[in-house]
Amino acid sequence: MAYKQFLICVIALAPVLSSCFFKPEPFDEVKWQAEVLSASPEDLYAPHDKDGIYYNPWMIPKDRGFGQFLKWRLSSRPEYPEQAKLLRPALVPNLVARIDALPDDTNFIVWIGHATFLLRFNGVFWLTDPMLSERALLPKRISPPAITKAELADLDGEINVIISHNHYDHLDEDTLRALPDHARIFVPLGLKALISTFHDGPIRELDWWQAHDIGGTVLTCLPSQHWSRRIGQSRNATLWASYMIETPEKVIYFAGDSGYFIGYREFGRKFEDIDYALLPITAYHPRWFMHYAHLNVDEALAAFKELKAKYFLPTQWGTFHLGDNPPGFPMFELDQKIRQMDLDSQKYLRPQLGEIILMTDGEGENS
Repeated sequence: MAYKQFLICVIALAPVLSSCFFKPEPFDEVKWQAEVLSASPEDLYAPHDKDGIYYNPWMIPKDRGFGQFLKWRLSSRPEYPEQAKLLRPALVPNLVARIDALPDDTNFIVWIGHATFLLRFNGVFWLTDPMLSERALLPKRISPPAITKAELADLDGEINVIISHNHYDHLDEDTLRALPDHARIFVPLGLKALISTFHDGPIRELDWWQAHDIGGTVLTCLPSQHWSRRIGQSRNATLWASYMIETPEKVIYFAGDSGYFIGYREFGRKFEDIDYALLPITAYHPRWFMHYAHLNVDEALAAFKELKAKYFLPTQWGTFHLGDNPPGFPMFELDQKIRQMDLDSQKYLRPQLGEIILMTDGEGENS
């Protein structure tokens, strides 16, 4: 508790003190991209734990301990366009009623908020990184979720939940407590013990490259470039992951949280015909501190190309203020990049909260 209170003080005082202390460290984008491309795809399959600690064997990160965190919080911040500061996702109301009005065999994706998506295939619900609470430990939610905990508890039917890692904006105890007991939860190695303390239903741990067949739909746990830590769990004592969901009709990649790494190219080679890539655009400023664990917009676009997916869905913007950049800035920048690079805007689905994307042969139909 004392550590939590200290963190609250540091974060609260940082905006006041930042102009008095450090300038941001320089960051060489060209050098970083070369480092990423120099990694060997073979390392994605290498052992990734030692003495109970997990790591990314393709690119060991430099230490980003509390001293570096403090330096970031006490460094000056850049100015952002006012439009980006004010940008928030809109909320399309009455999600549950709109779902109930659809035929039971309608397949869809809905952005609930942050990294939380609700998907349905052949009457079975899938939920990614469910987080419906007001705070992710300390950061306060600035956009409401498209579904409430009570509505989540009342979802009728089979539910599969996938969790990418143990950070508070991705693994929320109160939201998981709201799940019905029959919900199946899939987690990376090391997380079952924690989740079993507040969920009585089935929980399955998966290692990277481990696949699990669920009634003809195959869930594969895949590497991501991230890290883990939580109060009561040491740094990197549990694994982090991304996932591929292969249904008979559609293939969906959920990136969880990740920096740019050789994995996207390998996944695009190994998994053919990915339909939807759910890729994070979140706290990527300052680059010197965030580059290893978080994609910026350019990197998310590159990852989408390497995955060879048909449609891009951005995740994690507009919900929590986690980096220097305002929560709306990633979408502001993504919209700019799509125009500047003359990309096919129909391939870049940018749903509002609660907007239903129907996964039909026509694709991109919304409700």
